[in-house]
Amino acid sequence: MLKDLIDGFREFRRTNFRHQRGLFRTLAWAGQKPKAALITCCDSRVDPTLIFAAQPGDLFVIRNVANLVPPYKPSEDYHGTSAALEFAVRELGVESLVVMGHSLCGGVAALTHDRSQSNSDFISQWVSIADPALEQVRDVTTPGEPLDLPTLERAVVKLSLNNLRTFPWIAAMEQEGKLSLHGMLFDVGAAELHILDEASGGFHPIPQIRPRLRSTSLPSIPLSE
Repeated sequence: MLKDLIDGFREFRRTNFRHQRGLFRTLAWAGQKPKAALITCCDSRVDPTLIFAAQPGDLFVIRNVANLVPPYKPSEDYHGTSAALEFAVRELGVESLVVMGHSLCGGVAALTHDRSQSNSDFISQWVSIADPALEQVRDVTTPGEPLDLPTLERAVVKLSLNNLRTFPWIAAMEQEGKLSLHGMLFDVGAAELHILDEASGGFHPIPQIRPRLRSTSLPSIPLSE
């Protein structure tokens, strides 16, 4: 695997870096000024830079298991996601915060498993952040029926958005119109992006733009007089 990483780095040097040498030098000298911060899952199938065709320096990406945002709760514990949010909002001044879930999320699926006998050191406690979303979906599920994973994935995105608003400086900036919050869900297999409409609570797919077909008809040629 190390060889694959080294080969990939050499390919990066040969292609991307070679073509964008000036951009990398500018970023190194001027620092980063991303417009948006994305809270998304650390799943290897979900690459925000690839999904949004972003350039280096465009996105501040915060990744964790199941794209969860914990409630605002300062303490002497270690708070990786909260620290990254504080840096993005208060230091970098991003204009948008986006929570992006994805289909077939293993972290969200872990919510539905029996965690009482788990030998996990960290994951069980981490995903418990989403227990309110789990209870919400259970309340609308017919007893005896399995929980619908896509519904739960969407509920987790909404919960993370609600938790973002428990951070006082995020809530204040949103109210002042200096920061916008958005929810999304990426369908891995279909490469579809669904946007949350918070007014209705529904997720709506972004319409795909069909490429224009080139005309195969021959241009008209005026007859000579």
